[in-house]
Amino acid sequence: MKRALATAAAVLALPGAASAKVVELGAAIPSAQISCPTNCQALSRVTGYQSRAGALRDPFLIRRAGKIVAFTVRLGDPTPEQLRFFQDDLRLGQPSVQVSVLRRDTRRRTRTEHRLLAQSDVFPVKTYLGSAPTFVLDKPIKVSRGTIVALTTPTWAPALAVGLKRDHLWRASRPKGRCDNVSQRAQLVRLMSIKPFGCSYLTARLYYTVTYVPDNRPQS
Repeated sequence: MKRALATAAAVLALPGAASAKVVELGAAIPSAQISCPTNCQALSRVTGYQSRAGALRDPFLIRRAGKIVAFTVRLGDPTPEQLRFFQDDLRLGQPSVQVSVLRRDTRRRTRTEHRLLAQSDVFPVKTYLGSAPTFVLDKPIKVSRGTIVALTTPTWAPALAVGLKRDHLWRASRPKGRCDNVSQRAQLVRLMSIKPFGCSYLTARLYYTVTYVPDNRPQS
């Protein structure tokens, strides 16, 4: 059963995790105005992650193995006309989100390529527009050091803040040279598949955080 808490944060009862430290990836990113309904822009059919946010670098990079137990998405509140544009005019359907775990290639020639290692269920979000729902995963996703937790929009979602300083940058699973084609189906879907993240977008933020529990360190 999928569960959603319509709050920006949640207290989670984690079996066997009494001494575990819970980390909210992305929580240190400064807050910003969500783009809808003013200057309404949305993510569509894409997988992306924040690469830079002010002084923060790689805020969604896993630096210690652990488990993802939940994620939160800040959603804009489109007007009825804006909703019709995304759902009907662009034929994107109902807004939805999920999180994806990626492994970035470290070789110089293929460093834009990312492999999809794991993915959460898809969560419909139309009833949560204008709020910040937290989705608790029925089955936590194991993550290893060096992986990246990204946001995927199988359809679309108004989870974007725009007009920020140039020290904000997010990367998208679109091929280089086709960054303006935001209607293409570019999201990662098949596990172990590889896509180039050839597009970087400045002055914008993907508005999500990820609740992650690092593995305990052995004391002896």
